[in-house]
Formats: sequence, C-alpha cells, structure tokens
Amino acid sequence: MGDPTSRRNQTRNRLRAQLRKKRESLADQFDFKIYIAFVFKEKTKKSALFEVAEVMPVMTNNYEENILRGVRDSSYSLESSIELLQKDIVQLHAPRYQSMRRDVIGCTQEMDFILWPRNDIEKIVCLLFSRWKGADDEPFRPVQAKFEFHHGDYEKQCLHALGRKDKAGMVMNNPTQSVFLFMDRQHLQTPKTKATVFKLCSLCLYLPQDQLTCWGVGDIEDHLRPYMPD
Repeated sequence: MGDPTSRRNQTRNRLRAQLRKKRESLADQFDFKIYIAFVFKEKTKKSALFEVAEVMPVMTNNYEENILRGVRDSSYSLESSIELLQKDIVQLHAPRYQSMRRDVIGCTQEMDFILWPRNDIEKIVCLLFSRWKGADDEPFRPVQAKFEFHHGDYEKQCLHALGRKDKAGMVMNNPTQSVFLFMDRQHLQTPKTKATVFKLCSLCLYLPQDQLTCWGVGDIEDHLRPYMPD
C-alpha cells in the first residue's frame, strides 16, 4: 500500500496530469474557508475575528504580468518574483468578510479595516481550512501552513509608502511572502490637520500546491477558540 505520504503524492500527481489536460489547477478541486484574526497587543483584549465570505483561488502564473509590474514599481524584488513564478503557487483571494461577533454575525461587507496609524495591533493571523470539492458531508480540515503578518513588518511598508505620491493603493507582503495585503490610502481632513490612513481592502494568501493536502488535526472550532470574541 505504501506510506501515507507516497499515496498522497501519487494522488496529487495523478490529479495534476488530469488537470493539465483540462487547463485547471489543483486548487479548483477544493473548497476553502479562511478566517482572519487581528490580534491585539493587550492580552486581555479579545482578537477581532472575521470569516471570509468567499475564497477565490487563482494560480500565481496567471498573474505573471502583474507580478513583474510590482517589480518595476519596487513593491518587491525581482529575485522573489521569479521564485514565485517558478513555483506552483495558489493565490487565495479574500475581498469580503463578516465579523464573528455574536451581535453582528451574518453581516457580510467589503474589507474596510484601518491598519495604520495605530499601535494596538500585534499581528494579523489567517487560518486556512479546506476539503475536497463535493465532499459536503466531510468537515473542513486545517491546512498546515503559517500565515502571519506582524505590525512592525507592515508599518515599515506604510511609512515607506507615505513618500509615494503616484498611487492611492498598494500591495504589502510579509517577510515569508505568504500573506499579501491590498491597502487603500485615504486622506482624512480635520479642522486643524490632514492625516493619512491605510485601510485593508483585500487580502491574499499564497500557498504552494504541494501543501494543499497537508492537513493537520482538529476542526475549525478547535483552531478558532484562541481568537473567538466573547
């Protein structure tokens, strides 16, 4: 029978061969759930937890032109972009979410979360779950991949972006290039001052295709428990 890893690799390779004929990606064979937790520095303060309303998987190589444009705009390096294009990376886009707070559950909205300037957020944590498409009776299982973006990492990019006058919005990535934030820059005018704020308007997770079937133990509730609001 072989070990579980060998069987999993054989199944994945067989699916890839079938998908190449259909011009589909392996990610199209899964349903996904993403949860986003804004973890605060004050440990007594509960995280702000959101469920992504719809996860849209896209292959990175389909966005080759956009990636290389980011290189020209100095959003990220040429070396890192070539590395991404050479991998079978799945982009998991998340443009809309709904709060997990009991008093507002069910209210789906476009992402509109002020990230900067503010000093109360420690990090953004994304939790990814998946299951085979069509297996509606099966539970979603946690994908064993880490998606975190610390405040200090995106703050540096926000400060750098303040000096750029050419764009209203921009893309920011964490050091491991597993989380990309699509930010909108807005100017707030008060009677005395003019302030610039950066709002999160969309989010994207990057996951190598060979990690799509790397599932951990536990269910959604187990993994959300540390971030659940009262």
